[in-house]
Amino acid sequence: MARIAILLADGFETIEALAPADVCRRGGQDVALVTVNAEPHVTSAQNVGIDCDATLDTYDFATCDLIVLPGGLPGTTTLRATDRVCELARDFMENRKVGSICAAPSILAELDLLEGRTATCYPGFEGDFPAGVRPEKNGVYRDGNLVTASGPGFAVEFGLALLELLTDKATADGVASGMLTER
Repeated sequence: MARIAILLADGFETIEALAPADVCRRGGQDVALVTVNAEPHVTSAQNVGIDCDATLDTYDFATCDLIVLPGGLPGTTTLRATDRVCELARDFMENRKVGSICAAPSILAELDLLEGRTATCYPGFEGDFPAGVRPEKNGVYRDGNLVTASGPGFAVEFGLALLELLTDKATADGVASGMLTER
């Protein structure tokens, strides 16, 4: 079982955090919602309150396999402004696995972590993407240890791609089938 930390700041996109959490938990993975806030409560961009499993300061990232950066505003801006999130993004891109959706892949671009990769984001957030990185078509893209998605409409598919990255295609397909989702 892999350990996943979904990093949340006030103003995150609800479905982009909760759909991947749901999919990965259905697939038997250990998923923690981890907030950058001092207290474990966080509020989404759609004003949905969530009590997280941990805060950034209390979660043990040493045994974590994957971090997920959901989009949403101002959540993405807050994640980018948090030094520890930037450190984690660098470490996980180099040594482990990263998932990022919507506006959040812009964090990876701003940290110069997308050179030579294939990655997508919500249209309009590709300003710091290196040339040739973002495919023309919106969707979910995997490049080695990195999975990115264009926006909230791809949240379940994004979760399935993360699950496949951590396990295998059969596990992800089984979860998709149980959710009546075609792959």
